[in-house]
Amino acid sequence: MDVGLKRELEDKVRSGERLTREDGIALYESDDLAWLGGLAHEVRTRKNGDVVHFNVNRHLNMTNVCTASCAYCSFQRKPGEKDAYTMRIEEAVRLAKAMEGDKLTELHIVNGLHPTLPWRYYPRSLSALKEALPDTVSLKAFTATEIHHFEKISGLPASEILDELIASGLESLTGGGAEIFDWEVRQHIVDHDTHWEDWSRIHRLAHEKGLKTPATMLYGHIEEPRHRVDHVLRLRELQDETGGFQVFIPLRYQHDFVDMKDGKVRNKLQARTTMATGAEALKTFAVSRLLFDNVPHVKVFWVMHGVQTAQLALQHGADDMDGSVVEYKITHDADNYGTPNKLTRDDLLELIRDAGFRPVERNTRYEIIREYPGPDAERREAPQPMRV
Repeated sequence: MDVGLKRELEDKVRSGERLTREDGIALYESDDLAWLGGLAHEVRTRKNGDVVHFNVNRHLNMTNVCTASCAYCSFQRKPGEKDAYTMRIEEAVRLAKAMEGDKLTELHIVNGLHPTLPWRYYPRSLSALKEALPDTVSLKAFTATEIHHFEKISGLPASEILDELIASGLESLTGGGAEIFDWEVRQHIVDHDTHWEDWSRIHRLAHEKGLKTPATMLYGHIEEPRHRVDHVLRLRELQDETGGFQVFIPLRYQHDFVDMKDGKVRNKLQARTTMATGAEALKTFAVSRLLFDNVPHVKVFWVMHGVQTAQLALQHGADDMDGSVVEYKITHDADNYGTPNKLTRDDLLELIRDAGFRPVERNTRYEIIREYPGPDAERREAPQPMRV
């Protein structure tokens, strides 16, 4: 990137002028990661200071049976497969109760698109979980793809489905099912019919009903940087309309390093893909932070990036680190590069301080639960955020 274009982009960012599609593509073409990260760090610092938000959550996947066979997915199983499972509601409650001792504040629920489970199973599950768990635990559940699936199996419109789920305890949708919206890519990676039109329709409805939701992007497979830019700009336009997205979460695509239970490789993309490098991940966080000017937070999901890359992402635009996961099957059925199954609250505090930031525990609504001291300033080797 020539010096003149760099200066032009810097001036735009520092004056608060919105970046264009062409600007986003130019940022991805830059090979100066230090400059790019520094610019994104300026923006995250203006928005969030030296804070890194986190919450203590647990993931619950009540079924891995799915009608879809998305090209990147190692989680899904077909009915009758040896390790296909579907929990009874009582089993889901028992597992959730077992997590209670970790003082979690959020239960994150995502499932396969089960072909025969009745619609009533889902609101009943939320009601039972809400009754069993303390009031301090929020239920973040279901992708827009799942809500679209519920429309089909129930015959009800999404508006009525959301009303019933909210009455049963739903406090937020999850951000999944987004992947990459551009059809040029999407037609090759997604095996269901929830695309941009329905995904955005369902999140728009959720926002109209007062829910705040996350948005995601699965990157590092067959897409190109221009597809990532397009993805963010679609979400930015919807955010202009509704203001309902609290956080943007880039998710790194994972290779399937063979599911140990049956030896099958379910990832249909990996023969022609390589996973994004750490540098590409950091560039994606930085460009996303710079483009997505109307969303308050950018989250790094440490399970999909590894702990060290997650810490570096905090210097490249991210200000939120996803909470402590006991077992995240959707990734751990694929990943084999050393991410742990669980981080405790103390682990997260240490990681955030080690990266040079001040930890702040939040709930699902981004309300502050507790602020913690930052790095020990008396330690000579204590890290500090990049100065801006």
